[in-house]
Amino acid sequence: MSKLIKGMEIEALRKDFKNVKDLVFLEVQGITAQNNTSLRATLRKKKIHYKVVKNTLARMVLSEQGINIARDSAYFHGPTVLVWGANSIAELCRELEAELKNPKTAAGYKTTVKIKGAVADSLLVSFDVAIKMPTREEAIGTIAGMILAPGAKLASQIISVGGIIASQIKTISERIPAETTGVAAESTAS
Repeated sequence: MSKLIKGMEIEALRKDFKNVKDLVFLEVQGITAQNNTSLRATLRKKKIHYKVVKNTLARMVLSEQGINIARDSAYFHGPTVLVWGANSIAELCRELEAELKNPKTAAGYKTTVKIKGAVADSLLVSFDVAIKMPTREEAIGTIAGMILAPGAKLASQIISVGGIIASQIKTISERIPAETTGVAAESTAS
C-alpha cells in the first residue's frame, strides 16, 4: 500500500471513528455475498455501521482515540470488522446478537461470523459482559428508582402510622356520641 493511499485510508478511519467509544470486533471469513449484504443492510437499517479494516491502521487510529489494544490481542488477529453506532454498547451488542441468532439467517452466520470482543467507553470488555451492561435508559431508570425508594418508603411509613391514628380517632369518636346522647337523655328525664 503506497503512503498516499495509506494516508487517505487513515484519514477516512479517523473521520469514521471520531468520538466512537463503543464498538464490537468481529471476524468475518467465508461469508457469502448474499449473507454479507443482508447483514450490512439489516445493521444499516438500525443505524449501525459495519466496516472491514486493516488491523495495523485500525489499531493506530483507535489508539489515537484513546482505545489502546495490545499488539498481540486477539481483537486484531485475522480479518477484522468493526461494528459501531447504537446508543450504547449494550444496545449494539443486543442488536448484533439478535441478527446473528435470527432463525432465518443464523445458519449463514454460524461458521462465518465470529465475535472477537467489544469496547465499552474505550475499555476492552468481553462481548458477554458488554451485552449485559445497561442501556442509558435502563441506567437512568435504576438510578431514579434508587433515589425515589427512600422517599416512597418514608411516605408509606407515614401513611401507615397516619392510618392507624385515624382509625383510633374514628373508634373513639364513635364511642363519644353514644355516651353523650345517653347522658343527655338522663339529664332531660330529671
